[in-house]
Amino acid sequence: GTAGLQNIFYTARSVRIALGEFSLSSENRRIGRKFDGQFKKERVPFSQFVPDESFWNFCVSYFAEKHGARAMPRARLETIMQSGIISTVVVYRKGSAIAAYVLEVEDGTMGHFWFSFYDLVYARQSLGLWLMLDCIRDAKARGRAHYYLGTVYGDKAFYKLNFEPAEWWDEDHWSRDIERLKHS
Repeated sequence: GTAGLQNIFYTARSVRIALGEFSLSSENRRIGRKFDGQFKKERVPFSQFVPDESFWNFCVSYFAEKHGARAMPRARLETIMQSGIISTVVVYRKGSAIAAYVLEVEDGTMGHFWFSFYDLVYARQSLGLWLMLDCIRDAKARGRAHYYLGTVYGDKAFYKLNFEPAEWWDEDHWSRDIERLKHS
Protein backbone atom coordinates (compact mmCIF):
# COMPACT_ATOMS: atom_id res chain seq x y z
CA GLY A 1 0.00 0.00 0.00
CA THR A 2 0.84 3.64 0.07
CA ALA A 3 0.39 4.29 3.77
CA GLY A 4 2.43 7.32 4.76
CA LEU A 5 2.72 8.56 1.19
CA GLN A 6 -0.03 11.16 1.20
CA ASN A 7 1.21 14.48 -0.18
CA ILE A 8 4.45 12.94 -1.45
CA PHE A 9 3.94 14.74 -4.76
CA TYR A 10 2.23 18.08 -5.01
CA THR A 11 2.02 21.04 -7.33
CA ALA A 12 5.13 23.04 -6.63
CA ARG A 13 7.56 25.46 -8.17
CA SER A 14 9.85 22.83 -9.62
CA VAL A 15 12.49 22.92 -12.30
CA ARG A 16 13.12 20.63 -15.22
CA ILE A 17 15.62 20.51 -18.05
CA ALA A 18 14.46 20.15 -21.66
CA LEU A 19 16.95 17.46 -22.65
CA GLY A 20 16.48 17.75 -26.41
CA GLU A 21 17.98 21.24 -26.18
CA PHE A 22 20.41 20.62 -23.32
CA SER A 23 24.00 21.61 -23.89
CA LEU A 24 26.86 22.15 -21.51
CA SER A 25 27.42 25.65 -20.19
CA SER A 26 30.89 26.83 -19.22
CA GLU A 27 29.95 26.15 -15.56
CA ASN A 28 28.81 22.61 -16.48
CA ARG A 29 32.13 21.99 -18.25
CA ARG A 30 34.06 23.31 -15.23
CA ILE A 31 32.16 21.00 -12.84
CA GLY A 32 32.55 18.11 -15.30
CA ARG A 33 36.33 18.55 -15.46
CA LYS A 34 36.45 18.46 -11.67
CA PHE A 35 34.79 15.04 -11.28
CA ASP A 36 34.41 13.22 -14.62
CA GLY A 37 36.29 9.92 -14.50
CA GLN A 38 36.82 9.95 -10.72
CA PHE A 39 34.06 7.51 -9.81
CA LYS A 40 32.81 4.12 -10.84
CA LYS A 41 29.08 4.48 -11.48
CA GLU A 42 26.47 1.76 -11.39
CA ARG A 43 22.81 2.29 -12.25
CA VAL A 44 21.02 -0.33 -10.17
CA PRO A 45 17.36 -1.05 -10.94
CA PHE A 46 15.51 -0.43 -7.70
CA SER A 47 14.08 -3.95 -7.75
CA GLN A 48 17.67 -5.26 -7.47
CA PHE A 49 18.92 -2.77 -4.87
CA VAL A 50 19.22 -4.18 -1.36
CA PRO A 51 19.85 -1.45 1.21
CA ASP A 52 22.12 -2.60 4.00
CA GLU A 53 22.96 -0.95 7.30
CA SER A 54 25.83 0.99 5.73
CA PHE A 55 23.41 2.47 3.16
CA TRP A 56 20.99 3.62 5.87
CA ASN A 57 23.82 5.08 7.97
CA PHE A 58 25.43 6.82 4.98
CA CYS A 59 22.20 8.48 3.87
CA VAL A 60 20.85 9.44 7.29
CA SER A 61 24.26 10.80 8.34
CA TYR A 62 24.51 12.84 5.15
CA PHE A 63 21.16 14.50 5.77
CA ALA A 64 21.82 15.06 9.47
CA GLU A 65 25.14 16.78 8.78
CA LYS A 66 24.02 18.73 5.71
CA HIS A 67 20.41 19.63 6.58
CA GLY A 68 19.84 18.77 10.25
CA ALA A 69 18.72 15.56 11.93
CA ARG A 70 15.01 16.30 11.48
CA ALA A 71 15.26 16.67 7.68
CA MET A 72 15.59 12.94 6.93
CA PRO A 73 15.28 10.60 9.88
CA ARG A 74 15.61 6.93 9.03
CA ALA A 75 11.83 6.41 9.23
CA ARG A 76 11.27 9.01 6.49
CA LEU A 77 13.97 7.47 4.31
CA GLU A 78 12.44 4.02 4.82
CA THR A 79 9.05 5.39 3.71
CA ILE A 80 10.66 6.87 0.60
CA MET A 81 12.45 3.60 -0.14
CA GLN A 82 9.17 1.68 0.27
CA SER A 83 7.17 4.13 -1.87
CA GLY A 84 7.17 1.91 -4.94
CA ILE A 85 8.11 4.77 -7.26
CA ILE A 86 11.91 4.75 -7.19
CA SER A 87 13.13 3.21 -10.42
CA THR A 88 16.90 3.41 -10.05
CA VAL A 89 19.58 3.83 -7.42
CA VAL A 90 22.70 5.31 -8.94
CA VAL A 91 25.72 4.25 -6.90
CA TYR A 92 29.04 6.08 -7.17
CA ARG A 93 32.21 4.55 -5.76
CA LYS A 94 35.76 5.79 -5.43
CA GLY A 95 37.79 2.65 -5.10
CA SER A 96 35.83 0.44 -2.72
CA ALA A 97 34.30 3.37 -0.82
CA ILE A 98 30.83 4.71 -1.50
CA ALA A 99 31.01 8.32 -2.68
CA ALA A 100 27.31 8.93 -3.40
CA TYR A 101 23.83 7.57 -4.03
CA VAL A 102 21.13 9.13 -6.20
CA LEU A 103 17.51 7.99 -6.05
CA GLU A 104 15.78 8.43 -9.41
CA VAL A 105 12.18 8.14 -10.54
CA GLU A 106 11.91 7.43 -14.24
CA ASP A 107 9.48 6.46 -16.94
CA GLY A 108 9.73 6.30 -20.70
CA THR A 109 9.84 10.06 -21.27
CA MET A 110 11.24 11.61 -18.11
CA GLY A 111 13.63 11.19 -15.25
CA HIS A 112 13.56 12.82 -11.83
CA PHE A 113 16.55 13.39 -9.54
CA TRP A 114 14.64 12.75 -6.32
CA PHE A 115 17.31 12.55 -3.61
CA SER A 116 21.08 12.42 -3.46
CA PHE A 117 23.39 11.52 -0.61
CA TYR A 118 27.16 11.94 -0.81
CA ASP A 119 30.34 11.83 1.19
CA LEU A 120 30.61 15.29 2.69
CA VAL A 121 34.35 15.37 2.08
CA TYR A 122 33.19 16.63 -1.35
CA ALA A 123 30.64 19.16 -0.06
CA ARG A 124 32.64 22.30 -0.80
CA GLN A 125 33.76 20.91 -4.16
CA SER A 126 30.29 20.96 -5.81
CA LEU A 127 29.84 17.19 -6.00
CA GLY A 128 26.07 17.62 -5.61
CA LEU A 129 25.98 19.78 -8.72
CA TRP A 130 28.13 17.26 -10.60
CA LEU A 131 25.78 14.41 -9.58
CA MET A 132 22.90 16.33 -11.16
CA LEU A 133 24.97 17.01 -14.27
CA ASP A 134 25.95 13.36 -14.56
CA CYS A 135 22.35 12.19 -14.21
CA ILE A 136 21.15 14.82 -16.73
CA ARG A 137 23.71 13.62 -19.28
CA ASP A 138 22.65 10.00 -18.68
CA ALA A 139 18.95 10.84 -19.08
CA LYS A 140 19.65 12.67 -22.34
CA ALA A 141 21.73 9.72 -23.61
CA ARG A 142 18.82 7.37 -22.78
CA GLY A 143 16.47 9.54 -24.86
CA ARG A 144 14.41 11.11 -22.09
CA ALA A 145 12.58 14.35 -22.97
CA HIS A 146 12.86 16.03 -19.57
CA TYR A 147 14.86 15.66 -16.38
CA TYR A 148 13.28 17.04 -13.23
CA LEU A 149 15.46 18.46 -10.48
CA GLY A 150 12.92 19.16 -7.74
CA THR A 151 11.63 22.33 -6.19
CA VAL A 152 13.19 25.74 -6.56
CA TYR A 153 12.18 27.96 -3.65
CA GLY A 154 14.64 30.60 -2.54
CA ASP A 155 18.24 31.39 -3.30
CA LYS A 156 19.51 28.08 -1.88
CA ALA A 157 17.78 26.18 -4.71
CA PHE A 158 19.01 28.37 -7.56
CA TYR A 159 21.97 26.04 -8.19
CA LYS A 160 19.43 23.87 -10.05
CA LEU A 161 19.27 26.62 -12.66
CA ASN A 162 22.87 25.94 -13.74
CA PHE A 163 21.57 23.69 -16.51
CA GLU A 164 20.10 24.97 -19.76
CA PRO A 165 17.44 25.16 -20.83
CA ALA A 166 15.86 25.21 -17.40
CA GLU A 167 12.08 25.48 -17.17
CA TRP A 168 10.12 26.11 -13.99
CA TRP A 169 6.49 25.50 -13.12
CA ASP A 170 4.82 28.84 -12.41
CA GLU A 171 1.53 27.22 -11.29
CA ASP A 172 0.13 27.57 -14.80
CA HIS A 173 2.75 26.44 -17.33
CA TRP A 174 6.45 25.66 -17.79
CA SER A 175 8.34 28.94 -18.12
CA ARG A 176 11.90 29.72 -19.16
CA ASP A 177 11.79 33.22 -17.66
CA ILE A 178 14.47 32.62 -15.04
CA GLU A 179 14.64 36.29 -14.01
CA ARG A 180 10.94 36.21 -13.11
CA LEU A 181 11.58 33.05 -11.07
CA LYS A 182 14.44 34.67 -9.18
CA HIS A 183 12.25 37.65 -8.27
CA SER A 184 9.02 35.84 -7.44
